Amino acid sequence: MTPAVTLVLVSDTHARTVPDEVWAAVDEADLVVHAGDWTDLATFEAFAARSRSLLACWGNNDGEDLRARMPEVARAVVGNLRIAVIHETGDAKGREKRADAWFGPGSDEPADVLVFGHSHIPWDTTTPGGVRLVNPGSPTDRRRQPFCTYMTASVDDGALTVVRHDLPPRHRPGR
Repeated sequence: MTPAVTLVLVSDTHARTVPDEVWAAVDEADLVVHAGDWTDLATFEAFAARSRSLLACWGNNDGEDLRARMPEVARAVVGNLRIAVIHETGDAKGREKRADAWFGPGSDEPADVLVFGHSHIPWDTTTPGGVRLVNPGSPTDRRRQPFCTYMTASVDDGALTVVRHDLPPRHRPGR
């Protein structure tokens, strides 16, 4: 039996100050998954330096310097789970159908879990095809959400357990 793998799931940091609580989680995690929209190289480099392992993609607001460092879709196998990371999945309406077409069992490169960002809205559902869709929200820009958020997770014997973290009000910059 392999030990559980701990993850931090984050997206849409947008070159803003990352809360200390998130950095503490990053420091403890086996793997950090970032679903894009870093918007500056310094933020990417800070995550890369502090992470034991980083699985990341670029987002729609990331320039060529960041796109040169990571793929549009990042993939890894973690504890027997195939994880894919992409920034944007399109509108919430039809998301499950698109995710199944792109990452479901009949796709060219199936995934068990798809971590995505872009909307800043925390999300955790499973498609009809069985792909787990997880959006950690944003730890730095809550937009119309009540809180800035990120997620921690563990992979144990092929099962993913996810916990959403709402950041305290002092960490709620944004609109």
